[in-house]
Amino acid sequence: MKLRTILTLVGVAIAIALISLWMGQAAYTWFPPQASAESILVDNLFSFLVTLGTFIFLGVVGTLSYSILFQRAGKYDYSDGPHIEGNVKLEIIWTAIPFALVIWIAAYSYQIYDQMSILGPMEHAHHGSMMAEAHADEVSEAKSEEVEQIQVLARQWSWEFHYSNGTGEVSSTELHLPNNRRIKLVLHSEDVLHGLYIPAFRVKQDVIPGRDIDFEFTPIREGKYRLRDSQYSGTYFAAMQTDVVVESTEAYQKWLADASIATPVAAYNRASNEYAKRANANWATVIPAAPPVVNYAN
Repeated sequence: MKLRTILTLVGVAIAIALISLWMGQAAYTWFPPQASAESILVDNLFSFLVTLGTFIFLGVVGTLSYSILFQRAGKYDYSDGPHIEGNVKLEIIWTAIPFALVIWIAAYSYQIYDQMSILGPMEHAHHGSMMAEAHADEVSEAKSEEVEQIQVLARQWSWEFHYSNGTGEVSSTELHLPNNRRIKLVLHSEDVLHGLYIPAFRVKQDVIPGRDIDFEFTPIREGKYRLRDSQYSGTYFAAMQTDVVVESTEAYQKWLADASIATPVAAYNRASNEYAKRANANWATVIPAAPPVVNYAN
């Protein structure tokens, strides 16, 4: 192989690698803001996969494009190409490289899952982005504090959350969370399979009937986010949404105190409201559960 050809291939590989790295960094902007420690880990994994996938895609497309443009047979050339077989070196290369890539992806994915520890205490976390570095000390302190436990009740079609503020139970249809503190949700379904999904947190957990499931994560960014039912749980499942409010510990404690003295009321429920207004009274459907009676109805 001529030196010029080798240098050309090296230059092309470097260009593809730089483009792939740029795409991997751009992938961070494709998601909502990182609002949990777990979101940082998930985004790092996704960025890695985008970088690797872009490099492979551009390499394959580039090779095919070069072959089509510069290695075409003549217009009236109907002869067969050279009969080549038994290239052991080539067979080893095209087997070893995909095998190594699969092992690399699997090992890194397992490492991320292990660091997230969403079904148990988070023992360690490596934060690789600028936001992670900014919150590293706060998250470390949060992990050393007592876990905030909240009961989550899912039913067709509403979310209901129960807190204990030391003086009594508080219930709401809006999920309030203290910032930089480990959260443990105890998930329970009254009827069918539901899915608790908060895109800004990059966490999702199926809520299985007949089982209480512990689900942990750590919010790191104050703000209001959206919680959705990720499973098709029936006719009005798209209405099974609510807000997630991440606030300072002081604001969270004040909210609990205010909500604890509020008189429980029936919360607005979109599924029940739409069911009551349906045009055809004979339309067969599952009747939504009664609207939750809670201290705080968003």
